[in-house]
Amino acid sequence: MSTKPIGIFDSGVGGTSIWNELHLRLPHENTIYLSDSKNSPYGTKTQQEIIQLSIKNTEHLMSKGCKLIVVACNTATTNSIKILREKFQIPFIGIEPAIKPAALNTKTKAIGILATRGTLSSELFHQAADLYSRHIQVIEQEGEGIVQLIESGKLDSSEMTDLLKLYLQPMIKANIDYLVLGCTHYPYLLPQLLELLPEQVKIIDSGEAVAKQTELILKENNLLNSSMTKGKWQFNTNASTEVIAKLLGGNHDISYLDF
Repeated sequence: MSTKPIGIFDSGVGGTSIWNELHLRLPHENTIYLSDSKNSPYGTKTQQEIIQLSIKNTEHLMSKGCKLIVVACNTATTNSIKILREKFQIPFIGIEPAIKPAALNTKTKAIGILATRGTLSSELFHQAADLYSRHIQVIEQEGEGIVQLIESGKLDSSEMTDLLKLYLQPMIKANIDYLVLGCTHYPYLLPQLLELLPEQVKIIDSGEAVAKQTELILKENNLLNSSMTKGKWQFNTNASTEVIAKLLGGNHDISYLDF
């Protein structure tokens, strides 16, 4: 089967949370991760800007021989994946906020969604929200400033704690029992979120579902790597390599790339 790499791109370092899930499920696959931190966050940009950046990222990964591309960014997925699929002859895996499981399983009939402006305002997000949340209360919260803090290495800062307290307050007041994380940066907030939220609130992100879907599409397209050797992982960023290195931990091949 194909030993070509899986390409993964995000507006920054957050998509490494998706890479972690992919690596756990598909340890023999080679991967190339592209962090466009220089243009982060995508959530504050226009749809046309997001589309152009997504095309640029895709072209770079395809030039490296990638067999499939994971758009490890909710904002890029909801605003550009339809165009990417029309433009390029390669399988794409997108990421959407996991509204469906939260809406179907809520007991309090109230769920919270923490996402970027670009995701919350997208047509794809509204279609999903309208479909699954007709009979429940949905508290949408734009996570303004969160991505910037993570990208600047301030994940565990007091500024982050203050922002999260502010954003979670209306959700706690509404008695949510599910919080949907609508940005791939946000799973790195899990320790703080668990401290700030009531014990009964379950937190959902899309990482595991994306890894399962990637495996399925690889099998359907006869692209699964049947090698039993550990995959090779390459990480590229157009900003500081320190933040991504800290999030990943361990010894990884991380390179600065001016793109």
